[in-house]
Amino acid sequence: MKLQTFKIGGVHPEENKLTHDIATRKAELPKVAVFPLSQHIGAPAKPVVKRGDKVKVGTLIAEAGGFVSAPIYSSVSGTVAKIDTVIDATGYRKPAIIINVEGDEWEESIDRSESLETLSAHPELTPEEIVERIKVAGVTGMGGAGFPTFIKLCPPPGAKAECVIINGVECEPYITADYRLMIEHADEILVGLELLMKAAKVEKGYIGIEENKPEAIRLLTEKTANDSRIEVVPLAQKYPQGGEKQLVDAVIKRQVPAPPAIPVNVGAIVQNVGTAYAVYQAVMKRKPLFERYTTVTGKQVKNPGNFLVRMGTSFQQMIDFCGGLPEGDNKVLAGGPMMGKAVLSLEVPVCKGTNSITVLTDQDAHRKPVQPCIRCAKCVEACPMGLEPYLLATLSSLQNYDRLEAEDVVSCIACGSCQFTCPSHRPILDNIVQGKAAVMGIIKARK
Repeated sequence: MKLQTFKIGGVHPEENKLTHDIATRKAELPKVAVFPLSQHIGAPAKPVVKRGDKVKVGTLIAEAGGFVSAPIYSSVSGTVAKIDTVIDATGYRKPAIIINVEGDEWEESIDRSESLETLSAHPELTPEEIVERIKVAGVTGMGGAGFPTFIKLCPPPGAKAECVIINGVECEPYITADYRLMIEHADEILVGLELLMKAAKVEKGYIGIEENKPEAIRLLTEKTANDSRIEVVPLAQKYPQGGEKQLVDAVIKRQVPAPPAIPVNVGAIVQNVGTAYAVYQAVMKRKPLFERYTTVTGKQVKNPGNFLVRMGTSFQQMIDFCGGLPEGDNKVLAGGPMMGKAVLSLEVPVCKGTNSITVLTDQDAHRKPVQPCIRCAKCVEACPMGLEPYLLATLSSLQNYDRLEAEDVVSCIACGSCQFTCPSHRPILDNIVQGKAAVMGIIKARK
């Protein structure tokens, strides 16, 4: 089996895929569901409900707040308790809709049957109709970034899509939600890919999967054996292979230029496997995006697992369901250890981009003392974007934003490879992220 990968940089963190072989279970319903209005890149959604309103599973509770935005639907049935601010995974207080859960009554428009709907059985679905259903259902990127999916299917002027690449890499340590989804819902993911291909008006689809998921590679290769339009691409195991630009390089051997260039500028539209599944449900089942596959994991978690979770469920409930927090100090991440964010409160709710709740013990999370830079250039060698992380970190700490912009800090994808590989344990990524945010603010103000 020939393995492909991206050309520049990359590291090999320990996998720790503890939940790899644990079948997905449905999480219990929360007693109170919390829906932040910023669950996606772009403008926050705007509430269309008020205190005292009754809602069902699948009821629209907030509409898109602009072009780059997405609507939010209730994942529970009950009564709107209030519209307030809550701490979300970013650590900031953000507006949210809070619903008291009463029963589990669904909107009748949602097709809850298990029957597989194929694209060939629905010739009436035009590309425009597919894009509209995706937009209306509030589907966003499920890999963590949260970019509204319909926008990716409408390339900017001058860009033309040639293929759709499904991201089944899941290179981040610990997380196995996408793997379980591929094993358990391969047929729906493939229909989702066909829908994305038709919406993008392309005839070629790829599914990139790392070699550490041989069962997923075998299953999807078998199921696509008679479809020449779809190709499963086995990839060498290397982080951050799941990054959009790295995946495009690995699969079709094209390099995406520096921002503002995006994958479609070299002919590719990249979507996560979770997004493909959500697209299938949105288009074929009229089911809005209100639940997702999420891993709850950690070396000391008693009963880690993969779950189908209704959005709005708290991290606390999910961790309790897995046996509670281990004794001693713990760090809880929304996401994995490389790119995940530490949460300030376990009342943070599962949202559209929550692919994992990772519990690290103090031993795993504790940072070692920072030593002087020894100019070993390991961070340069590891950077998948071809940057000089030691320099960007220094410029950031000196607040030299003009030079930082000139050194292309906006190309940093915050993968953490530099900090992971640093023998001096320097906070390289921490500094770069702060500097990049300042530079992005300057660029935005300039425009």
